[in-house]
Amino acid sequence: MHIILTRTEEDSLNLAETLNMQGHLVTQIPVIKIKKLEFKKIDFEKYKKIIFTSSNAIKFLDIKKINFKVQCYCVGRATELAAKRAGFTNIYSSEGTVDSLIELIIRTSENKLEKMLYLSSEFVSRDLDGDLKNAGFLVDRIKNYTTLPVEKIDPKKIDLLKKNIPDAIFVYSSQSAKNLFNLINKYSLLNIVTHSNLMCISEKTLLELKKIKWKKKFLFNPGEEELLLDKI
Repeated sequence: MHIILTRTEEDSLNLAETLNMQGHLVTQIPVIKIKKLEFKKIDFEKYKKIIFTSSNAIKFLDIKKINFKVQCYCVGRATELAAKRAGFTNIYSSEGTVDSLIELIIRTSENKLEKMLYLSSEFVSRDLDGDLKNAGFLVDRIKNYTTLPVEKIDPKKIDLLKKNIPDAIFVYSSQSAKNLFNLINKYSLLNIVTHSNLMCISEKTLLELKKIKWKKKFLFNPGEEELLLDKI
């Protein structure tokens, strides 16, 4: 199969390698780029738990004054590995969805009054801190990175798309979906992608691309990409 991954190349690296080893043709076409945000100095001693829903939040974190034994909650394998590489040792990892992470935090937290730090993108698909606050937890959210649209696609990749129509296109956020839609129109790819299967991480992401008539549309959780290909 010809598979398109729309995350940044760094975030897609492990999945791309796995799919290539399985014999798939993988084309990485990032539709967003990541940029660090300026944020206030963090007093890490205030927090008993730190929450990461993306490896990007770890990448842009000044870890010099962190106690690496602090409880660290991660979504998915990629974020967990990034936390381990950064030096965290007390890591709790969910299956790859925000819902499963919330359940994990609630299940493993004995004291709701212990403050949590949630580091995230400027744009999120789910109000994790709001859900935890509604459950009685004390959570501070700090946005330490943002996503910006990619405005150009390598002409060689455009040629490849036209010669070898993608079987599946994976989209990981509503921001990515918005920019993918713009790029499809910019490069006149509508007649190409209507023969492709759309794989979206959430209903909200899918909604951004509903104007396009896809071959089929699927929802998936991070880590399930390989399994989802069996349904095509």
